[in-house]
Amino acid sequence: MASLPIYQFYVELQDYTPIIWRRFQVLGNVTAARLGYMIMTMFEMQASHLFCIDVMYRRNFYQAMGKSFSAEEIEKLFPPDKIKETCRYEVQNQMTVDFDDEEAENAVYAKISQLVSNSGDEMVLFYDYGDGWEVSITLEKIFEDKELPGRELPRVLEGNGYGIIEDCGGPGGLNKLARAFKKKSGKQYWEFCNWLGFEELDLTSFDVDDMNYRLKKVPRIYADAYELGLEPTKQSLNLLMRKYKK
Repeated sequence: MASLPIYQFYVELQDYTPIIWRRFQVLGNVTAARLGYMIMTMFEMQASHLFCIDVMYRRNFYQAMGKSFSAEEIEKLFPPDKIKETCRYEVQNQMTVDFDDEEAENAVYAKISQLVSNSGDEMVLFYDYGDGWEVSITLEKIFEDKELPGRELPRVLEGNGYGIIEDCGGPGGLNKLARAFKKKSGKQYWEFCNWLGFEELDLTSFDVDDMNYRLKKVPRIYADAYELGLEPTKQSLNLLMRKYKK
């Protein structure tokens, strides 16, 4: 049974229309790194690039204080220049040494219960610093449900849209892909087909049952890659490529 507090989040891919989003639940003892792996799984990110999570510390702090103080009182008691704006969490290992941020915390050891604690608290996941993918993360609520089997978590409640395509050039590139596959003709369409290896792509699709299946399995593969530097096994690759769906 789920004896720990359950955190419900709303996450949304930034700078892309139509909106690609998910609503999901996890236990409060999940680490920031594991949260990142889950979001990457839900947005079809293949763990082939670095990522980090920024907690909007100052914004979240002021919002929480706003329940007891006026805006003027808050700024007087807690001047903006005295409150750190964000706190960054990243997986720190030999793979990330060249990108080391001295002020960043290790996402492997930080629990989400230490990052956010109030409804409306915000974070941002950054993935592939070249393509520049951003996913906003909003804590909707924290609650308890001792009748819910712990094995059911994490779980996706609902969502919309497929996710990203690796190395396509960020949101702008994803827009080009969407237009080309909707048209299904022209030089650009066939170039994309040759690059991706298929002729059908529906970026509006979302299968909540399949995503819940993947959410129980894929984050472990990503943890092995980021934290241990392990290459995926053949079985893991088959899972990532959805070979189970033939």
